[in-house]
Amino acid sequence: MMRSRFSGKAILFCLLASVLLVAACAKKVAPPPPAPPPPPPAPARPTVTLQASSTFIQKGESVTLSWSSTNATQLTLGPGVGTVAPEGSTRVSPEASTTYTITATGPGGSADASARITVAAPPPPPPPAPPAETMEEMFRKNVLDAFFDYDKSDIRPDAREALSRTAQFLRTNAPINVTIEGHCDERGSTEYNLGLGERRAQATKQFLIQLGVAPERMETVSYGKEKPFCTASNEACWQQNRRGHFVPAR
Repeated sequence: MMRSRFSGKAILFCLLASVLLVAACAKKVAPPPPAPPPPPPAPARPTVTLQASSTFIQKGESVTLSWSSTNATQLTLGPGVGTVAPEGSTRVSPEASTTYTITATGPGGSADASARITVAAPPPPPPPAPPAETMEEMFRKNVLDAFFDYDKSDIRPDAREALSRTAQFLRTNAPINVTIEGHCDERGSTEYNLGLGERRAQATKQFLIQLGVAPERMETVSYGKEKPFCTASNEACWQQNRRGHFVPAR
Protein backbone atom coordinates (compact mmCIF):
# COMPACT_ATOMS: atom_id res chain seq x y z
CA MET A 1 0.00 0.00 0.00
CA MET A 2 2.78 2.38 0.91
CA ARG A 3 4.73 1.51 -2.25
CA SER A 4 1.69 2.41 -4.35
CA ARG A 5 1.51 5.90 -2.77
CA PHE A 6 5.17 6.59 -3.42
CA SER A 7 4.86 5.62 -7.05
CA GLY A 8 1.93 7.98 -7.53
CA LYS A 9 3.83 10.91 -6.12
CA ALA A 10 6.77 10.19 -8.34
CA ILE A 11 4.59 10.07 -11.39
CA LEU A 12 2.95 13.38 -10.40
CA PHE A 13 6.34 15.03 -9.92
CA CYS A 14 7.52 13.84 -13.29
CA LEU A 15 4.43 15.16 -14.99
CA LEU A 16 4.83 18.58 -13.32
CA ALA A 17 8.47 18.77 -14.32
CA SER A 18 7.62 17.87 -17.88
CA VAL A 19 4.99 20.60 -18.03
CA LEU A 20 7.43 23.20 -16.71
CA LEU A 21 10.08 22.05 -19.13
CA VAL A 22 7.74 22.31 -22.08
CA ALA A 23 6.64 25.80 -20.97
CA ALA A 24 10.22 26.93 -20.61
CA CYS A 25 11.09 25.66 -24.06
CA ALA A 26 8.07 27.31 -25.58
CA LYS A 27 9.03 30.83 -24.17
CA LYS A 28 11.37 32.91 -26.51
CA VAL A 29 14.40 34.62 -25.00
CA ALA A 30 14.43 38.43 -25.79
CA PRO A 31 17.71 39.69 -27.42
CA PRO A 32 19.75 42.31 -25.47
CA PRO A 33 19.13 45.98 -26.42
CA PRO A 34 21.62 47.53 -28.93
CA ALA A 35 24.45 49.69 -27.57
CA PRO A 36 23.77 53.45 -27.77
CA PRO A 37 25.70 55.33 -30.53
CA PRO A 38 28.79 57.30 -29.37
CA PRO A 39 28.21 61.06 -28.72
CA PRO A 40 29.19 63.39 -31.60
CA PRO A 41 32.66 65.02 -31.24
CA ALA A 42 32.76 68.50 -29.67
CA PRO A 43 33.06 71.36 -32.19
CA ALA A 44 36.67 72.46 -32.74
CA ARG A 45 37.65 75.72 -31.07
CA PRO A 46 38.35 78.59 -33.53
CA THR A 47 41.87 79.89 -34.12
CA VAL A 48 42.85 83.28 -35.55
CA THR A 49 46.06 85.20 -36.28
CA LEU A 50 46.59 88.92 -37.01
CA GLN A 51 49.75 90.53 -38.37
CA ALA A 52 50.74 94.07 -39.38
CA SER A 53 53.12 94.88 -42.23
CA SER A 54 54.71 97.46 -39.93
CA THR A 55 54.24 98.16 -36.25
CA PHE A 56 55.79 101.67 -36.33
CA ILE A 57 54.69 104.36 -38.77
CA GLN A 58 54.71 108.12 -39.11
CA LYS A 59 51.46 109.99 -38.81
CA GLY A 60 49.66 109.96 -42.18
CA GLU A 61 51.18 106.66 -43.32
CA SER A 62 49.23 103.41 -43.86
CA VAL A 63 49.84 99.82 -42.78
CA THR A 64 48.42 96.49 -43.97
CA LEU A 65 46.66 94.18 -41.49
CA SER A 66 46.53 90.48 -42.53
CA TRP A 67 44.65 87.67 -40.80
CA SER A 68 43.67 84.01 -41.15
CA SER A 69 41.38 81.75 -39.10
CA THR A 70 40.08 78.19 -38.72
CA ASN A 71 36.80 76.79 -37.38
CA ALA A 72 35.21 80.27 -37.32
CA THR A 73 31.86 81.33 -38.67
CA GLN A 74 32.26 85.05 -38.02
CA LEU A 75 35.22 87.39 -37.67
CA THR A 76 35.18 91.00 -36.48
CA LEU A 77 38.17 93.36 -36.74
CA GLY A 78 38.31 96.59 -34.82
CA PRO A 79 38.46 99.37 -34.21
CA GLY A 80 36.80 100.79 -37.26
CA VAL A 81 36.88 97.82 -39.67
CA GLY A 82 33.96 95.53 -38.75
CA THR A 83 33.06 92.07 -40.06
CA VAL A 84 35.68 90.48 -42.30
CA ALA A 85 36.22 87.26 -44.26
CA PRO A 86 37.85 84.23 -42.62
CA GLU A 87 41.11 85.21 -44.33
CA GLY A 88 42.20 88.48 -45.89
CA SER A 89 43.91 91.84 -45.45
CA THR A 90 43.05 95.54 -45.27
CA ARG A 91 44.85 98.90 -45.17
CA VAL A 92 44.45 101.16 -42.16
CA SER A 93 45.77 104.67 -41.39
CA PRO A 94 45.51 105.25 -37.66
CA GLU A 95 45.83 108.84 -36.48
CA ALA A 96 47.32 107.72 -33.17
CA SER A 97 48.85 104.57 -31.72
CA THR A 98 46.18 101.87 -31.89
CA THR A 99 45.78 98.20 -30.93
CA TYR A 100 43.75 96.31 -33.55
CA THR A 101 41.94 93.17 -32.35
CA ILE A 102 40.25 90.45 -34.42
CA THR A 103 37.68 88.16 -32.77
CA ALA A 104 36.78 84.80 -34.36
CA THR A 105 33.61 83.01 -33.19
CA GLY A 106 32.25 79.60 -34.11
CA PRO A 107 30.40 76.58 -32.64
CA GLY A 108 33.50 75.74 -30.59
CA GLY A 109 33.80 79.13 -28.89
CA SER A 110 35.84 82.23 -29.71
CA ALA A 111 39.45 83.34 -30.07
CA ASP A 112 41.20 86.73 -30.28
CA ALA A 113 44.40 88.08 -31.80
CA SER A 114 45.86 91.60 -31.63
CA ALA A 115 48.43 93.80 -33.35
CA ARG A 116 49.53 97.21 -32.06
CA ILE A 117 50.49 100.00 -34.46
CA THR A 118 52.60 102.78 -32.95
CA VAL A 119 52.18 106.14 -34.67
CA ALA A 120 55.17 108.44 -34.19
CA ALA A 121 54.37 111.95 -33.13
CA PRO A 122 55.27 114.44 -35.85
CA PRO A 123 58.49 116.32 -35.19
CA PRO A 124 58.03 119.81 -33.82
CA PRO A 125 58.00 122.52 -36.45
CA PRO A 126 61.34 124.20 -36.95
CA PRO A 127 61.75 127.45 -35.07
CA PRO A 128 60.93 130.49 -37.11
CA ALA A 129 63.88 131.92 -38.93
CA PRO A 130 65.28 134.99 -37.25
CA PRO A 131 64.32 138.14 -39.05
CA ALA A 132 66.88 139.27 -41.54
CA GLU A 133 69.09 142.06 -40.33
CA THR A 134 68.36 145.42 -41.78
CA MET A 135 71.15 147.29 -43.49
CA GLU A 136 71.12 149.77 -40.61
CA GLU A 137 71.70 146.96 -38.10
CA MET A 138 74.48 145.50 -40.24
CA PHE A 139 76.07 148.93 -40.52
CA ARG A 140 76.08 149.45 -36.74
CA LYS A 141 77.56 145.98 -36.18
CA ASN A 142 80.30 146.08 -38.80
CA VAL A 143 81.29 149.71 -39.30
CA LEU A 144 83.51 150.50 -36.31
CA ASP A 145 84.91 153.84 -35.25
CA ALA A 146 88.63 154.62 -34.96
CA PHE A 147 89.72 156.06 -31.61
CA PHE A 148 92.71 158.37 -31.15
CA ASP A 149 95.17 159.40 -28.47
CA TYR A 150 95.06 162.89 -26.99
CA ASP A 151 96.01 165.55 -29.51
CA LYS A 152 96.92 162.88 -32.07
CA SER A 153 95.60 161.80 -35.47
CA ASP A 154 97.74 158.69 -35.88
CA ILE A 155 95.94 155.39 -36.50
CA ARG A 156 96.51 153.26 -33.37
CA PRO A 157 96.75 149.41 -33.49
CA ASP A 158 93.24 149.01 -32.09
CA ALA A 159 91.96 151.46 -34.71
CA ARG A 160 93.68 149.45 -37.45
CA GLU A 161 91.75 146.34 -36.36
CA ALA A 162 88.46 148.23 -36.22
CA LEU A 163 88.99 149.89 -39.60
CA SER A 164 89.96 146.57 -41.22
CA ARG A 165 86.53 145.23 -40.29
CA THR A 166 84.92 148.44 -41.51
CA ALA A 167 86.75 148.18 -44.83
CA GLN A 168 85.67 144.57 -45.33
CA PHE A 169 82.02 145.53 -44.81
CA LEU A 170 82.24 148.48 -47.19
CA ARG A 171 83.98 146.42 -49.89
CA THR A 172 81.20 143.80 -49.80
CA ASN A 173 78.42 146.40 -49.71
CA ALA A 174 79.32 148.65 -52.58
CA PRO A 175 76.12 150.73 -52.62
CA ILE A 176 76.89 152.11 -49.17
CA ASN A 177 78.70 155.45 -48.98
CA VAL A 178 79.82 156.97 -45.68
CA THR A 179 80.59 160.26 -44.04
CA ILE A 180 83.58 160.17 -41.68
CA GLU A 181 83.17 162.60 -38.79
CA GLY A 182 86.24 163.82 -36.91
CA HIS A 183 85.61 164.38 -33.16
CA CYS A 184 87.71 165.68 -30.26
CA ASP A 185 87.42 165.96 -26.49
CA GLU A 186 86.53 169.24 -24.76
CA ARG A 187 90.06 170.40 -24.12
CA GLY A 188 91.54 173.08 -26.39
CA SER A 189 89.95 175.85 -28.42
CA THR A 190 87.11 175.40 -30.86
CA GLU A 191 89.29 176.34 -33.82
CA TYR A 192 92.11 173.99 -32.85
CA ASN A 193 89.74 171.05 -32.34
CA LEU A 194 88.05 171.65 -35.68
CA GLY A 195 91.45 171.29 -37.38
CA LEU A 196 92.33 168.22 -35.25
CA GLY A 197 88.98 166.63 -36.06
CA GLU A 198 89.58 167.14 -39.77
CA ARG A 199 93.02 165.51 -39.55
CA ARG A 200 91.48 162.52 -37.76
CA ALA A 201 88.74 162.16 -40.36
CA GLN A 202 91.27 162.36 -43.20
CA ALA A 203 93.59 159.82 -41.52
CA THR A 204 90.67 157.44 -41.20
CA LYS A 205 89.73 157.90 -44.85
CA GLN A 206 93.28 157.37 -46.10
CA PHE A 207 93.62 154.16 -44.13
CA LEU A 208 90.40 152.81 -45.67
CA ILE A 209 91.64 153.76 -49.15
CA GLN A 210 94.75 151.67 -48.47
CA LEU A 211 92.41 148.77 -47.59
CA GLY A 212 90.62 148.97 -50.93
CA VAL A 213 87.64 151.28 -50.29
CA ALA A 214 87.07 153.71 -53.18
CA PRO A 215 87.73 157.33 -52.11
CA GLU A 216 84.60 158.60 -53.86
CA ARG A 217 82.47 156.56 -51.46
CA MET A 218 83.77 158.57 -48.47
CA GLU A 219 83.47 162.19 -47.48
CA THR A 220 84.80 163.85 -44.34
CA VAL A 221 83.59 166.49 -41.91
CA SER A 222 84.99 167.81 -38.64
CA TYR A 223 82.88 168.66 -35.61
CA GLY A 224 85.81 169.27 -33.28
CA LYS A 225 84.46 169.29 -29.75
CA GLU A 226 80.97 170.48 -30.71
CA LYS A 227 79.17 167.10 -30.73
CA PRO A 228 80.58 165.05 -27.84
CA PHE A 229 79.47 161.45 -27.28
CA CYS A 230 80.13 161.80 -23.54
CA THR A 231 79.94 164.95 -21.44
CA ALA A 232 81.80 164.01 -18.24
CA SER A 233 85.14 165.72 -17.63
CA ASN A 234 87.41 162.69 -17.19
CA GLU A 235 89.77 160.61 -19.31
CA ALA A 236 87.31 157.73 -19.83
CA CYS A 237 84.79 160.15 -21.30
CA TRP A 238 87.37 162.14 -23.29
CA GLN A 239 88.62 158.90 -24.90
CA GLN A 240 85.11 158.21 -26.24
CA ASN A 241 85.06 161.65 -27.85
CA ARG A 242 88.42 161.32 -29.67
CA ARG A 243 87.31 159.37 -32.72
CA GLY A 244 86.69 159.07 -36.41
CA HIS A 245 82.99 158.24 -36.51
CA PHE A 246 81.03 156.77 -39.46
CA VAL A 247 77.49 157.59 -40.54
CA PRO A 248 75.79 156.52 -43.80
CA ALA A 249 76.07 159.27 -46.39
CA ARG A 250 72.75 160.93 -47.19
